[in-house]
This record gives sequence, C-alpha cells and structure tokens, in this order.
Amino acid sequence: MIRVTIYKTRRQEHAGFDISGHAGYDDSGKDIVCAAVSALVINALNSIEAFTDDETDRIVDEDTGSITFRFRKSPSHDAALLLDSMILGLEEIESGSEYESYIDIIFKEV
Repeated sequence: MIRVTIYKTRRQEHAGFDISGHAGYDDSGKDIVCAAVSALVINALNSIEAFTDDETDRIVDEDTGSITFRFRKSPSHDAALLLDSMILGLEEIESGSEYESYIDIIFKEV
C-alpha cells in the first residue's frame, strides 16, 4: 500500500508531505496505481521547482518508493495550488472503489 502523509500548519498552509510504499496492485512495471501516483507526485515536485521560487527540501529513494518533501518557508500561492492539484489527484485515486485499498492518505497538523 502507498501511504501519503500531508503536513499542514495550524493556519492550513502546506508544510510538505511524505510518501512511502508500493501499491501492490500489479507486478512491477504493470502497476497502474503506482504509475498514477508517481506521475502526479513527480509532476507536482518538478512544477514547484520550475514555476515557483519556493525553497524546498526533498529526499527521494527509488528503491523503497519513498519521497520526503518539505517547504523551507510558507509556500507561495502557486506552490500551494500545485500541491492542492496533486492532492486532488491522489484523493481521486483513493476514492475509486477499485483502488482504495492500494493508497492511504492522511493529513497531519504540524
């Protein structure tokens, strides 16, 4: 199962997220859940880097399928919107009856 933890501040600003695990929906290379999650997350990270001036930290471990991402300061409007878009896509996967047992999204206040 893919576990996604989204971190938000008390003011509901994004602080970052952690993702770990593999969906296990199908064999490696055929797992459409892992592929969809990877595409959403990597695109969001690349977009934040390319289209904003936000300072971030990220650690990616391809072997374990884990990503740790943090904003160093409060995110810009654009960065927050990009992260909201990623979260929307992940929630759509989670809410699909066929895929809900392969991804778990939780929100934590930091």
